[in-house]
Amino acid sequence: ASEAEVKAAHAALTKALEGLEPVKPGDTTVSIKTGDTTNMMYPLLGLAIASLGFYGNKKRKYGN
Repeated sequence: ASEAEVKAAHAALTKALEGLEPVKPGDTTVSIKTGDTTNMMYPLLGLAIASLGFYGNKKRKYGN
């Protein structure tokens, strides 16, 4: 990055930091929705099935 780009980024970050407001104790503002709608159940279910398959394959292979 050039020196001009670094200075521009520094100025933008400084301006953004100055615009922040601290959270007050007892603030019950609802969190911001990020648009992330990924359901974690499917990856966890896949991991559980893969783990069972690995365990079963290991048990069958070694006869334990």
